[in-house]
Amino acid sequence: MIPRILSIAGTDPTGGAGIQADLKSITAAGGYGMSAVTALVSQNTRGVRAVHTPPREFLAEQLAAVFEDVAVDAVKIGMLGDADTVAVVTDALAAYGGTIPVVLDPVMVASSGDRLLDENAEQAVRELVHRVDVVTPNLRELAVLTGQKTAQDFESAATQAVDLARHFDVTVIVKGGHLTGPVADNAVVHPDGQVHRVPSPRIDTTNTHGTGCSLSSALATRLALGEPVERALAWATRWLHEAITHADDLNVGDGNGPVDHGHRARRLERAASTRPWPHLRGELPATAAPVPRLTPAGPHTAALWERTGQVWAEIMALPFIRGLRDGSLRNADFAFYLDQDAQYLSRYSRALALLSAAAPDHEGQVAWTAGALECVVVEAELHRDWLNGQELAVSSPSPVTMAYTDFLIASVAVEDYVVGTAAVLPCYWLYAEIGLDLAADNHPDHPYHAWLNTYAGEDFLAGAQAAIQRVETALDQASPAQREAATRAYLTACVHEREFFDQADRAW
Repeated sequence: MIPRILSIAGTDPTGGAGIQADLKSITAAGGYGMSAVTALVSQNTRGVRAVHTPPREFLAEQLAAVFEDVAVDAVKIGMLGDADTVAVVTDALAAYGGTIPVVLDPVMVASSGDRLLDENAEQAVRELVHRVDVVTPNLRELAVLTGQKTAQDFESAATQAVDLARHFDVTVIVKGGHLTGPVADNAVVHPDGQVHRVPSPRIDTTNTHGTGCSLSSALATRLALGEPVERALAWATRWLHEAITHADDLNVGDGNGPVDHGHRARRLERAASTRPWPHLRGELPATAAPVPRLTPAGPHTAALWERTGQVWAEIMALPFIRGLRDGSLRNADFAFYLDQDAQYLSRYSRALALLSAAAPDHEGQVAWTAGALECVVVEAELHRDWLNGQELAVSSPSPVTMAYTDFLIASVAVEDYVVGTAAVLPCYWLYAEIGLDLAADNHPDHPYHAWLNTYAGEDFLAGAQAAIQRVETALDQASPAQREAATRAYLTACVHEREFFDQADRAW
């Protein structure tokens, strides 16, 4: 189902707020956007220049044109301007709204503190709050609606929201973006006083124009998809966080610019590309490899690492790795990673066992067998520890996990021994390099302290260094054609590692 979402709001010719932002947000959240214009606003990233309010009769005609032709699945209400406009919208909801979810973004007070409605209009908006399902005020609007001073911290804002929710029998969204500090959490507050907080790290940027419009529109869309309000807010918060994270890259305007509504869609489009990977087309990496922390065992493994530069840079730039570094990685993302890592290790151990059987010497047989045992016993224990001693509720391998492990098993079962050794090496070497790189940001209070300790620990590093030596030996004894095939296998496994780390950020 593609839900049909009606935005009732003003305009922004620069596209960052109002109806223009609403339509982008609705599309990004999985809906089909429609609009009825309440006000023509001449504004840009620097501010508002002028506002023209069309005749109320024309707004009524717009609303009738939509409702009488299209089955609307949700409504988002933004800028209304005056009491007459509020009355027209209220009448339309009474006539056409039925039981569809209605989200009100009460555009009453600007972020600057300037009032955007006169006293009569403010009272009309209060009456409208009674008729909607969800209201998403900023902190100043929350204060106006409750008759209190503007909250200076999240807990005070949540308390005000509880009062508002009970008084109006409406679900209230508390938005922490206008507060200070390292977090910009949101929360769902129900009329019965229950508060569900949605964590979100703060982004250091002034380009947040239209975030209120965008959040409420995305929320309305996810509600129309049938999600409970807590899940809908979690999705909208995460999507908007990504849009804000990449807002600076848009370079739209000289003032407080808009957010990048389309970043997630473009990211997923790139991830779904079916173009052959560059290394399979014979392209050299565009980025030089950093100096490895684990020493190559000879010229052959040194050459492999030199070809790793591009994929290494891409891995370290992934949101998953950045969140792992600073501790902001969401628990749900790490749980997804653990689930898939358990799936991976089960199948990776089989690849190592097959490699042991193919090894030409006793030393290699013993070493690869020990690696397989490590996967099954030691690393599985790490997963259980993360779950406080409870067994991991493993689901099934994702397409990304399956593609990676199928490649590894095929490489060791079908290809020459040297190709198999090169294919399994990135799981050792890349993990060790990532662990050592992130170790600089590790500390006892880091939320992922134990994980970082494991992959920067002496035991894992020693195993990785030994694997590098075994691959060097195999490459030294191989033919030029075998070395070429091994290089392709190594680089393919590196790309699979990138995809594996990135998949949690694609799963929501």
